[in-house]
Amino acid sequence: MLSPSPATTAPLLVELFTEELPPKALARLGQAFAEGIAEGLRTRGLAAADARVERFATPRRLAVRVHGVRSQAPERAVEQKGPSVKVGLDADGLPTQALLKWAERQGAEIRQLERASDGKQECFWFRSTAPGEILDASIEAIVEHALGRLPIPKLMQYQLADGRTTVSFVRPVHGLVVLHGDRLVPAQVLGVHAGSITHGHRFQSSGALEIPDALSYEAVLRERGRVVASFDERRARIASLLQERAAALGASIGEGDTVEALLDEVTALVEWPAVYLGEFEGDFLKVPPECLILTMRTNQKYFPLFDASGKLLPKFLLVSNMEVDDPSFIVDGNQRVVRPRLADARFFFEQDLKATLESRVPRLASVVYHARLGSQGERVERVRAIAREIAGMLGADVAKADRAALLAKADLLTGMVGEFPELQGIMGAYYARHDGEPEEVAVAIREHYQPRFAGDALPSQTTGLVLAMADKLETLAGLFGIGQLPTGDKDPFALRRHALGLIRMLVEARLALSLSALLRCAFAAFGGKVADASDALAGFVHERLAGWLRERGFSAQEVAAVVDQGPDDLAEVPARLEAVRAFSGLPEAQALAAANKRIGNILRKAEGADLAAASGATGGFDAALLAEPAERALADTIVALAPGVDAAMQASDYGTALALMARAREPVDRFFDSVMVMADDPAVRANRLALLARLRELMNRVADISRLSV
Repeated sequence: MLSPSPATTAPLLVELFTEELPPKALARLGQAFAEGIAEGLRTRGLAAADARVERFATPRRLAVRVHGVRSQAPERAVEQKGPSVKVGLDADGLPTQALLKWAERQGAEIRQLERASDGKQECFWFRSTAPGEILDASIEAIVEHALGRLPIPKLMQYQLADGRTTVSFVRPVHGLVVLHGDRLVPAQVLGVHAGSITHGHRFQSSGALEIPDALSYEAVLRERGRVVASFDERRARIASLLQERAAALGASIGEGDTVEALLDEVTALVEWPAVYLGEFEGDFLKVPPECLILTMRTNQKYFPLFDASGKLLPKFLLVSNMEVDDPSFIVDGNQRVVRPRLADARFFFEQDLKATLESRVPRLASVVYHARLGSQGERVERVRAIAREIAGMLGADVAKADRAALLAKADLLTGMVGEFPELQGIMGAYYARHDGEPEEVAVAIREHYQPRFAGDALPSQTTGLVLAMADKLETLAGLFGIGQLPTGDKDPFALRRHALGLIRMLVEARLALSLSALLRCAFAAFGGKVADASDALAGFVHERLAGWLRERGFSAQEVAAVVDQGPDDLAEVPARLEAVRAFSGLPEAQALAAANKRIGNILRKAEGADLAAASGATGGFDAALLAEPAERALADTIVALAPGVDAAMQASDYGTALALMARAREPVDRFFDSVMVMADDPAVRANRLALLARLRELMNRVADISRLSV
């Protein structure tokens, strides 16, 4: 083994060998462990800021390799600020006791001190160099700090081999490897001493494995240990094997977040992946495919197979931790395990079909929805009332909306949804069709939870949109009405998600609905059971709207100009924003925005009597009191532009409305250059305020353009 030397630079390998780690957390744990070790090395000057970092994570290990790690960090400059010159020198310019004692504490002589400003006053400074940190002395603290920052779902306490010491970690640790190049770095973490020994596959490796140097790590594990150490490499290998096997069968494993999440999970369950084909009886396909898919993916971690049209096949792919020449015993075992699961799904489905959805509705009265908001039965009646109102506003089929709302929650009482809560709505649609309900009602039941997350599809039909909005509005109004608002990052009832879903439906489906009217009917449905928190809820919706619009690429100023006005018709907000963006590009925009801001400040500072007189002026202002040429010109401009702006607003042509207002720049500039708004004559002063108020109202019909002022 090489002895440490300040000149030595080599890759550093750190591995913790553990019992099986929680699979859903493994990827995060591996990344956090690698980042924590690398950060600790960089902070101490033992690794460069751009040092290459390789992370490894398997079911039984977390490891990282950082390249270019120094045995000892370079010397570093140390700068200590001492007393000010006023304090450090007496009237004769000689060192005071304060300066002498400070220099003594630094181990410095007075002649070694320098004088320089700290930005406020001249001070004494002592500048020196300190030796860099040594890897061997620092590694334990680096590893322990990295472990302390891991996103561990739940800590586990266990005793060490001495039978007395108790430590806490995500899983018991049985090995530690710390190699700097080919040199073993002495360390002890979680009661385990560092060595160069690790272990491979639980069943297919050749036993204990010695790692000769940091660069040999993956090769030793792969060739002698039957372990693919890199999480990303293992995941890519599994994905490739799955795609190859599926393609050979003319099938696919599907796509989407669920498949990606399953791929992450199986990667965390195996160290040497192999993919095998399993089958089940075609008779199970009489059960809704969602049930079978969920059973296979969630319970068994299998990848169901689909034909070219997306139809479920009676086949699945399983990812095994054993690569063997004859996998028949593995396949048979998995097929024996999955059949009872599929049989359970078929049993639940067949039993559920024996009772109609409508017959289950009365039992919702005994299901608690919320202690302060009553039962699911009461909630259904509220959703029905809201849905009828919304359907009426849209001119939609009120009867179908009411029917869908009546039946939407009934599948909560079915055996299938009791077993698989993820199938809420989906199973309701199947049972509704079996009961002979209209297809539009069945589709609305299926889709009424949508959109469930960012990027999720909206309900595909009007009745579904009506029901989805009613469902979300009832939740929002009820919980706001009892004061159960989100706080910080805590949102146990997913109210932010509900508000965003409502926003997306109104905006993306271009539904010409008044937000205030929607909130009124939502709170009215509670019949006084909760407080009317319409204002707070409207503000909450507008906050979510602002965030959503910024994520879609609009600037904070553009969003504030439109959303801070509290728009009631959310469907029109994107068009207003596009108009604001176009207006911002005009040469007149900044001058008018600044003028608008100035007008707002003047009106806010005006005394009550002046504002009252201004607001009472006939037609907004009295032309007879306009004496100055500049104020008459501004009034003429307002009178000339108003009809065009009004017509553009009625046609929802917001771009034209703002473009027309750009013509007001010159008379506005002249007005502020030559007219004293706060004249001595109260009547003149009030009239000029009224003129400005009318101008501001006209300018801000589309948006508050003062927010565009830079």
